[in-house]
Amino acid sequence: MGQMEDMSTFVRIVESGTISRAAEQLGIAKSAVSRRLVDLEGRMNVQLLNRTTRKSSLTEAGRSYYQRARQILADVSELHAVVSNSKVSLEGDLKVAVPHTFGQMHLIPVVNEFAKLHPGINFHLDFSDRKVDLVEEGFDVAVRIAELKDSSYIARKLVRINLVLCASPDYLARAGTPEKPADLKSHDNLNYFFAPGTTSRFINSSGREENVRFSAKISSNSGEYLCAAAVAGLGITALPTFIAWGEISSGNLVRVLADYQLPPIHAYAVYPPTRHLSRRVRTFIDFMIEKFSEDPCWDACLKSGY
Repeated sequence: MGQMEDMSTFVRIVESGTISRAAEQLGIAKSAVSRRLVDLEGRMNVQLLNRTTRKSSLTEAGRSYYQRARQILADVSELHAVVSNSKVSLEGDLKVAVPHTFGQMHLIPVVNEFAKLHPGINFHLDFSDRKVDLVEEGFDVAVRIAELKDSSYIARKLVRINLVLCASPDYLARAGTPEKPADLKSHDNLNYFFAPGTTSRFINSSGREENVRFSAKISSNSGEYLCAAAVAGLGITALPTFIAWGEISSGNLVRVLADYQLPPIHAYAVYPPTRHLSRRVRTFIDFMIEKFSEDPCWDACLKSGY
């Protein structure tokens, strides 16, 4: 009996709950299933299941092996389907890391739609702004909003992320409206960075750059908080349009220095370079790219009238 058959049998044992039930589902003798499990453990010299007379449970090694074995079996099934040009439903685990705010506000509908189209996919979503190690932590793909400098990953562009400078009408009535970037030095600034001073690049309508360094009254790693602080009249902040657009369109925030542009960033789907990118991962990335291919609704606040 080959290693793939032993692997498949082990997965069936785990998912069915018992060796007896796995034997029934496979249509073979219980002794044959037990022998495959013993052979698999002997080959790897590790115990995968704690077995008693009534039930069995995964060891730590068994849990890790089960997770990887499911993915490998799904990958092999996909590979066979591609080679034979047959259509097969997407199955298996899909572990995705997404930025917290962007994920909650704009990726949830995309993931939900994809999950309905492909019910065989088991999603594992990590909503966090931390920079995960895709290989070490076992992620299939991550969405990152940044100008990427790490060339060890393959990146596909999803959407351009524009930034806007904004403040509440109440704050501007009280503190005055800046007319040029240098005026920000005399204002209360709400920044996304924890550094004591921030240098920002501004590009005017003629393409000339102007760099301004100013201190922050409040700094935070939460764009949602900075947006709420600006609405509360605490100062001026630069926000991605996907966060600020609702408050700008409702009038709770207004654009500041609208004649100047902040250099945009981009959202990317990144994944480790592998010889074979599974069909479920590739299809999911293509799906995200398609969903973000048109001008996003949140950039409406860049148009006149807001």
